[in-house]
Amino acid sequence: MTLAVIGSTGMVGSRVAVEAGARGHRVYGLARKPALDDGTRALPVDVRDDRAVREALRGCGAEALVLAVRTEPADPEFLVGATRTVLAAGAELGARVLVVGGAGALRSPGAADLLVADDPAYVPAAVRAVAAAGVAQLRACREHAGADWVYLSPPALLEPGERTGRYRRGTDTLLTDAGGRSWISAEDLAVAVVDEVEGPGGERHVTVVHRPPAAGAVGAP
Repeated sequence: MTLAVIGSTGMVGSRVAVEAGARGHRVYGLARKPALDDGTRALPVDVRDDRAVREALRGCGAEALVLAVRTEPADPEFLVGATRTVLAAGAELGARVLVVGGAGALRSPGAADLLVADDPAYVPAAVRAVAAAGVAQLRACREHAGADWVYLSPPALLEPGERTGRYRRGTDTLLTDAGGRSWISAEDLAVAVVDEVEGPGGERHVTVVHRPPAAGAVGAP
């Protein structure tokens, strides 16, 4: 399929572009300064420019859009604005939109009425504003009735690492492993993103966590 990655130079977006390209998809990378050597068809676009984003996406004829932009420090106005722009473009194109969001929008394990963004066990005060921005982003998705979207929340810890292809998928509650750790590599998150684009599960809000190899297994699948 033809896939557009908005935020294609970021930690997640760059890996999604590589993963999708390795599977044979035609990938367009949208960013202010897109990479020219990652195998994507680079489109220099500032996601703050609503018209430019829509024109670029119409021009590439994308069948699916992946929005993978973050802000640090938190800028909820930018995040929500970018999300609304891409959702509107997706609705116009008839393209599915996968938003790589934040863990803060998930429910806390064992406390269904508590969001991770408000749980100090997972979100210290120093990053609470970033987590809250992700909650606002999910709200913007839910308010856009005309778009076909899915919001994929990473686990509590996301960092560069190894591509193993192993992960466990859930819905709107934070996942942890047997040791209580909520983690995945950016490479494996990219695997989950492209899997979700290729085979939508039907839920609007999903999450993933790293899955260790089975006892006695040799090598990665």
